[in-house]
Amino acid sequence: MSRRSDGGTVREPLEVLRAVMDPEVPVLSIVDLGIVRGTEVEGDTVRVDITPTYSGCPAMRVIEEEVIAALKAAGYHEVAVRTVFQPAWTTDWMTEEGRTRLREYGIAPPGRAETATLIQIGRATRRVACPFCGSQDTEVKSEFGSTACKSLHVCHACRQPFEHFKAI
Repeated sequence: MSRRSDGGTVREPLEVLRAVMDPEVPVLSIVDLGIVRGTEVEGDTVRVDITPTYSGCPAMRVIEEEVIAALKAAGYHEVAVRTVFQPAWTTDWMTEEGRTRLREYGIAPPGRAETATLIQIGRATRRVACPFCGSQDTEVKSEFGSTACKSLHVCHACRQPFEHFKAI
């Protein structure tokens, strides 16, 4: 808990932000997604640094509004959200809990991003395990799913279609 200038207490910012969900993948908090890069509290004011998953992410405005609303509801009088582009976000910043939630939701979580390759050009060659049955007998049907950060796959073993959160 943090102490306010009027003597009251407020929850720590990261604890509050664990309840702010990604609008495009509603089972992931922005903390589990790894876009919260840091928080700084000074009295009744909190600053939150966030890094978008990619520079044109349309969800960032909604996320910023929800961050401000959540922290104000938790007792912070002033909330500043700063977008930080360096270093660029990577799926390696996702928490293990977030990866588990993706799998349980039916989205194959990303593997670890390769440090030498930031973005893969061309079709993916690595098989993605089905989040439903675990089979590696899967096929890419489209490089883009419901959002640019996901691809569409089908499992030949259980015949389920699923999305894969791309590693970047």
